Amino acid sequence: MLPTLLEININGSINMIGYALATLGPAIGVAWIFASVINGTARQPEARGAMMGTAWIGFAVVEALAIIGIALAFVLQ
Repeated sequence: MLPTLLEININGSINMIGYALATLGPAIGVAWIFASVINGTARQPEARGAMMGTAWIGFAVVEALAIIGIALAFVLQ
């Protein structure tokens, strides 16, 4: 049988709730990364360049988790 529109809507909503929960980890990770850079820059201003390069790499890795999360939300229906 073909699924009804209500069944599709419920499954989609559950997937989006799962995605919303999955984005909490990357959001906290990005906040910690840049909070650490700000703290490190305040302590040792001359090391700002090295810390920012590392922060952008860490930011990209953490954001990849959010992209994987949204991909799984659409794939796992």
